[in-house]
Amino acid sequence: MSRIAGRHVVLGVSGGIAAYKTCVVARRLTGAGVSVETVLTAAAAEFVGPVTFEALTGHPVVTSLWQSGRALHHVRLGREADLVVVAPATAHLIARFAQGMADDFLTALLLAVRAPVLLCPAMNDRMYAHPETQTNLSLLRSRGVEVLGPATGPLAEGEAEGPGRMVEPEEIVAHVERLLRRGAPWTGRRVLVTAGPTREALDPVRVLTNRSSGRMGYALARAAWLRGADVTLVSGPSALEPPPGVALVSVQSTEQMAAAVAEALPLADVLLMAAAPADYRPAAPLARKAKRGEGGLKLELEPTADILSGTAARRKKGAVIVGFALETGDAVAGAQAKLKAKQLDLVIANDATEPGAGPEVPTNRVTIVSRTGVEPLPLLAKSEAAEAVLDRVQVLLSRGG
Repeated sequence: MSRIAGRHVVLGVSGGIAAYKTCVVARRLTGAGVSVETVLTAAAAEFVGPVTFEALTGHPVVTSLWQSGRALHHVRLGREADLVVVAPATAHLIARFAQGMADDFLTALLLAVRAPVLLCPAMNDRMYAHPETQTNLSLLRSRGVEVLGPATGPLAEGEAEGPGRMVEPEEIVAHVERLLRRGAPWTGRRVLVTAGPTREALDPVRVLTNRSSGRMGYALARAAWLRGADVTLVSGPSALEPPPGVALVSVQSTEQMAAAVAEALPLADVLLMAAAPADYRPAAPLARKAKRGEGGLKLELEPTADILSGTAARRKKGAVIVGFALETGDAVAGAQAKLKAKQLDLVIANDATEPGAGPEVPTNRVTIVSRTGVEPLPLLAKSEAAEAVLDRVQVLLSRGG
């Protein structure tokens, strides 16, 4: 979020009960250093008063075209804003916007703005499904307006048969960050990320796996999406929530992960192989659960397929390929060998035994190994390490791989 500090967002609020959630959006964006100016329709002010948004953002709130000292203020905001967000966007507001009406400050602003506009619809599910509402939204999308949601869930009147609920504040904030950050060379790029462990069946109950949490891969997927990329995340079992906007492919075994990577790889401009797939699997998995009372258990293991090596023939020309090397010895030497043997552009190395830098922790200390050198990074949150890795990938993308 620190990467959008100093940007200017206009937050439009129309008259729906979901307006109370918009307070959270205002607070989160302001806390990230964004300058937030709020515009309330007359109906919105019936749900949440202007003083609330002024306290949250530190800026006076606009409620009318006729406020003293605000002549042509809609034109100024339309010229200066980096983004306009309307949350909630009611059926009435959407209809007026689609028809080019300018009968209050918010609709006048929407006609004057040249920055991106993000609408977050919220209404009864039957109102949302009505052909007129769908026609209006289709018209606005055709004009380049971004529409987020609605979600399906409990509505104010207790119904929840279909979409109508405004998406949650965290998702709105994530899309705001993406709209403010997206740009060359990421927009339109396809990024494939692998994350987490894999599981190899010992019997119908037990598995062989490892300590990977998936945090690094999920952080990379989120960071790439925030920059504007279309992201596919192939994930082994993980307790993490998938990042918003990312296409999640869930797998269990190394073989399944290899198949998912092979399917998506030919179109990928970037591969970030952050997963920790199992290196071995039982040579002969048991058909039934092994009982402890039956005595000792001997396992014969065989190596699994090397997913990253197997991608060589399927890589898109010019794609940036990034491997990860989690070592317990000389991590840099292991990464340099991997870089050469697997024909990679970068290898992200770290030592599994270093405190704060192995699996199951939110931080990481990585070294970026490239064809031209070795760059150690300090101990960082995995989200920050992911941004640093993508900064280096961005250089390669800008150069054409």
